[in-house]
Amino acid sequence: MSNYRRANMPGASYFFTVVTFRRRNILTDDDCLVWLRDAVLKTRKRHPFTIDAWVLLPDHLHCIWTLPEHDNNFSVRWNGIKKRFTTLAKHKLHKPEWVNASKQKHREGTIWQRRFWEHQIRDNNDYQNHVHYIHYNPVKHGLVNTVSDWPYSTFHRYVKQGLYPADWGISTPNNECHVGK
Repeated sequence: MSNYRRANMPGASYFFTVVTFRRRNILTDDDCLVWLRDAVLKTRKRHPFTIDAWVLLPDHLHCIWTLPEHDNNFSVRWNGIKKRFTTLAKHKLHKPEWVNASKQKHREGTIWQRRFWEHQIRDNNDYQNHVHYIHYNPVKHGLVNTVSDWPYSTFHRYVKQGLYPADWGISTPNNECHVGK
C-alpha cells in the first residue's frame, strides 16, 4: 500500500488540484456548478475553511484554502465535497461500465479521481505565485484569451477588491498585482 506524505500544519494555507475521473469535461456544466456550490457550502458549514482563490475548469479545479487555526484536516473537507457532489450528480454522471475491481474495493464512483494534490503554502511569495497560477490557468489551457473572460474564477472578486487590475494577465501572468497573505 502507498504511504503518502501529506502536509499537516494547522491553520495553514494550502493549494489544491482536484481532477475529474478520466478528465471528463463536466465541472462547468450548469448542473455541476449548482452541485459543486452546494457541496462546498454544506462542507464549509460542518468543517469551516476560507477560500482564498479558486478556478474551475471543465475537467479540474485549483484552489487555495486557509484552514482554521487549530485544524489541519483538509482531507475531511475534500471527502465531504466529493461525496456530496457525487450524491447529487450520480443519477446523471455515474458510469457503471467504468467501475472496475479497484473502484469497487475502494467504494469509489466514476466522477472524481481517487486523490487530490496539495501543497502547503510556504510564504507570501509562494502564495502570490499560486494565486497567479490559479487565475491564469484558463488562459494557459486555451479556454479563453484573457483572464477576465473566464467566469469560473475568484479573479473577478480580486478585481472588485482592487487586488488585480481588470486587464491583469493579458500579456503575461506576472503583471503587477497586490495579492498577499
